[in-house]
Amino acid sequence: MTFPELGADVRRSIDDYPITVDELPPGDEDATAVSWAVAISDDYDDAQPRVVLTVEEIGRPGTGLLAHMTPDHTRRLRAALFDALREIGEPGETS
Repeated sequence: MTFPELGADVRRSIDDYPITVDELPPGDEDATAVSWAVAISDDYDDAQPRVVLTVEEIGRPGTGLLAHMTPDHTRRLRAALFDALREIGEPGETS
């Protein structure tokens, strides 16, 4: 399957963010500076589009974890993040 509006097989970056050491919570010596990235891809054997979430330690490219999520899994993660924001008193805005 391809995304007709984008042409052939797709791998496309959506957003990424390197969390710096300065952004880690004070007093948590176990916290690690990581980078996260979100992309879309449809280059699987079943040709179904998926959201790809990558999390890796900064300075160690290629050693992170990749989650290849179906639309249902992605919506579940989105809902969990929304609920977590609400639990800490923040609005669950999407942007």
